[in-house]
Amino acid sequence: MIWTRRNFLKSLGSTGALLASPLRLAAQGMASRGVRPAPRPKPSGKPFPVTFTDVAPRAGLTIPMVYGDEYAKKYIVEANGGGIAFYDYDQDGWLDIFLLNGTKHEGFPAGSEPTNHLYHNNRDGTFTDVTDKAGLRHTGWGYGVCIGDYDDDGHDDLFLTYYGKNVLYHNNGDGTFTDVTAQAGLEAARSRYGAGCTFVDYDRDGHLDLFVSHYIDMDVATTPVGGASRYCLYRGVSVNCGPLGLKKEVCSLYHNNGDGTFTDVTEKAGLLKPGGRYGLTAVAFDYNNDGWPDLFVACDSTPNLLFRNNHDGTFTECAMESGVAVNGDGQEQSNMGVAVGDYDGDGYLDLFLPHFSDDSPILYRNQKGEFFDDLTAAAGLAVNTQYVCWGVDFVDLDNDGWLDLFHVTGTVYPEVEKVYPDYKFKTQRVVYRNLGNGSFEEVSDLCGPVIREPHASRGCAFGDFDNDGNLDILIMNQGEPPSLLRTENRSGNHWLSVKLLGARANRSAIGARATVAAGGRRQIREVLSGSSYLSQSDLRQHFGLGAAEKVDQIEVQWPSGRVERVGSAEADQFLTLQEGRGIVKRERYR
Repeated sequence: MIWTRRNFLKSLGSTGALLASPLRLAAQGMASRGVRPAPRPKPSGKPFPVTFTDVAPRAGLTIPMVYGDEYAKKYIVEANGGGIAFYDYDQDGWLDIFLLNGTKHEGFPAGSEPTNHLYHNNRDGTFTDVTDKAGLRHTGWGYGVCIGDYDDDGHDDLFLTYYGKNVLYHNNGDGTFTDVTAQAGLEAARSRYGAGCTFVDYDRDGHLDLFVSHYIDMDVATTPVGGASRYCLYRGVSVNCGPLGLKKEVCSLYHNNGDGTFTDVTEKAGLLKPGGRYGLTAVAFDYNNDGWPDLFVACDSTPNLLFRNNHDGTFTECAMESGVAVNGDGQEQSNMGVAVGDYDGDGYLDLFLPHFSDDSPILYRNQKGEFFDDLTAAAGLAVNTQYVCWGVDFVDLDNDGWLDLFHVTGTVYPEVEKVYPDYKFKTQRVVYRNLGNGSFEEVSDLCGPVIREPHASRGCAFGDFDNDGNLDILIMNQGEPPSLLRTENRSGNHWLSVKLLGARANRSAIGARATVAAGGRRQIREVLSGSSYLSQSDLRQHFGLGAAEKVDQIEVQWPSGRVERVGSAEADQFLTLQEGRGIVKRERYR
């Protein structure tokens, strides 16, 4: 047998072996390899015409997000923090904002508890807090958020994961929501640490099912406080324990019965076979282009999970043989967030996962749906190892038709900075521009001072909140209000935004794939429910078109299996396409 990386990883999967992580063996709760940054490639010299401005204070986003004390984290539930969402809950074409929140173990005086927040977009750069009016006030350890119209009534519903019990909110279509968790059959019998979630029509019956990852099987009352074991120390400093040393968890899959209820089919679907992991962000996407959604879970300090859809209601876990369980060295990493996108334009969706400090991120290039290669170093993405990384996505920031990368950072150990001042709790954001040749170049210093501002950020979501044709970024910051980064793009490049509405397929078109042909190139996007780090981005699909003033064709592969094509369309507008009807709405807001 020829000894290739693929055969090597297959052998690891069959034996259950993994290579030892040097820094993990030196005692800490997170897997990390202790690697130094790679030398930076010679700068391209190309200008990057994008800067960001944090408009959150002016927009009215001023309430902090609380996860324990800001500079002391006794337990991992305080350290991780939650996701965030761009969510057009009233379907008016303007992105609203949903913010998860946490709490403190000692609680709060009655009436002053932190709560989730729903902000309505006023269409003038400001937002109004409508949480109470919407019926969404809730206090708890919130983590994941995903949206999807599970009952196909034309209104996207809201699912939230918690350390405790998850919540399904039905969107009533009148600006209010109803907690239907119990009547939908989703109320857990015991408290669990919910993490990632994604609506997905895994059996293509037209109804959105629900996939949920869980992080740790833990009870704070019996979990040791920092310093109690080698997994509760970092650089010799007592820190919160885990995830290593704590009990692993399994994922859950709920089948939509088509009547507003769900049935737990986790075991029947084969999802228990891999055993427990420290599962964080979950995302459904079609990695092998067979028209059926697969399931990926970014796992912290344990091998990632990739469940291949068998087309019969079951899945096969194939992360190791597919090359996405571990890195190119065969080592597990601390995977928090995940970006899904076709960065090289070959028609297959790739993955990018940033990691813990003293480790490089990883770029998994999809090799025609058969295997993923670790191309991190070759793509110029191994140049930063100093950050603990969270929310992330492939996003075309300059509208040149090539997907760039953006991710947020912030450590989980605020106590360490008191002993080692160089190990900052709050750190900057990171931006890489896609050079269009399979490689990236860091351009963080070119994007304005807001990128270099330090924060302990976690979730981030992407969407055009002001409908100006540029993708903006919403960021969760621990102990602070969120950031709303408005993108200022001076490139003059054109763009197109496509919203998909299913008919035979689920109404939210989760899992639908849009392909746009323009300027001699073809770009693909897939509608995702949940990604980044436990977050939800805009369901509209954004395409940068470069100099092209029109698109030649739009093709949509619907989750129902139907494939439809529409002819040319002018650039710089928002299109709505409905299954079976083609373009049903064209809008220009500026």
